[in-house]
Amino acid sequence: MKTPTSIEPIGPAQQVPLQSMMDEANHVTLVLHDAYRFAVDFGLPGAAALLSDVKPPLGTGAGPDSEQLLVAAVANCLSSSLLFSLRKFRNEAVPMRTTADAALSRNAQGRLRVAGIEVAIRLGVAGSTLRQLDRALAQFEDFCVVTQSVRAAIPVEVRVFDDSGALLTT
Repeated sequence: MKTPTSIEPIGPAQQVPLQSMMDEANHVTLVLHDAYRFAVDFGLPGAAALLSDVKPPLGTGAGPDSEQLLVAAVANCLSSSLLFSLRKFRNEAVPMRTTADAALSRNAQGRLRVAGIEVAIRLGVAGSTLRQLDRALAQFEDFCVVTQSVRAAIPVEVRVFDDSGALLTT
């Protein structure tokens, strides 16, 4: 039996806000397509839905799984926060490339869990060319809503490098 591909989201009158600060920009809708594949709709005009899936043997791996989406959210938030911090000190054209890895391990009950996340951000310029780099590096992680929230349960290690590979963070 095929699962329906469209389900009406819960209307605003039926939603129970988790807190008064809840923002509609943080709302997502998932619709099951088949097996373990979901269309993830972020409700953004013009933005296509993201197809998620789980790895075999349960799914087909046709899209990112939940662990990859979590790691991507942490990496994206850190990258955006660093960019914000650098731009705050008038460093406008700073290319960057971010990679992130999650370590998975089993808990006492044998259930698989994300045990840690490592993020490496490589700037496309020499650190010496950036204004107020020390200040930007000292504060950017505090701007990252996702990382600071995730850190309550999962260790997150962040390293920033310049274009030569020199480590800029301690």
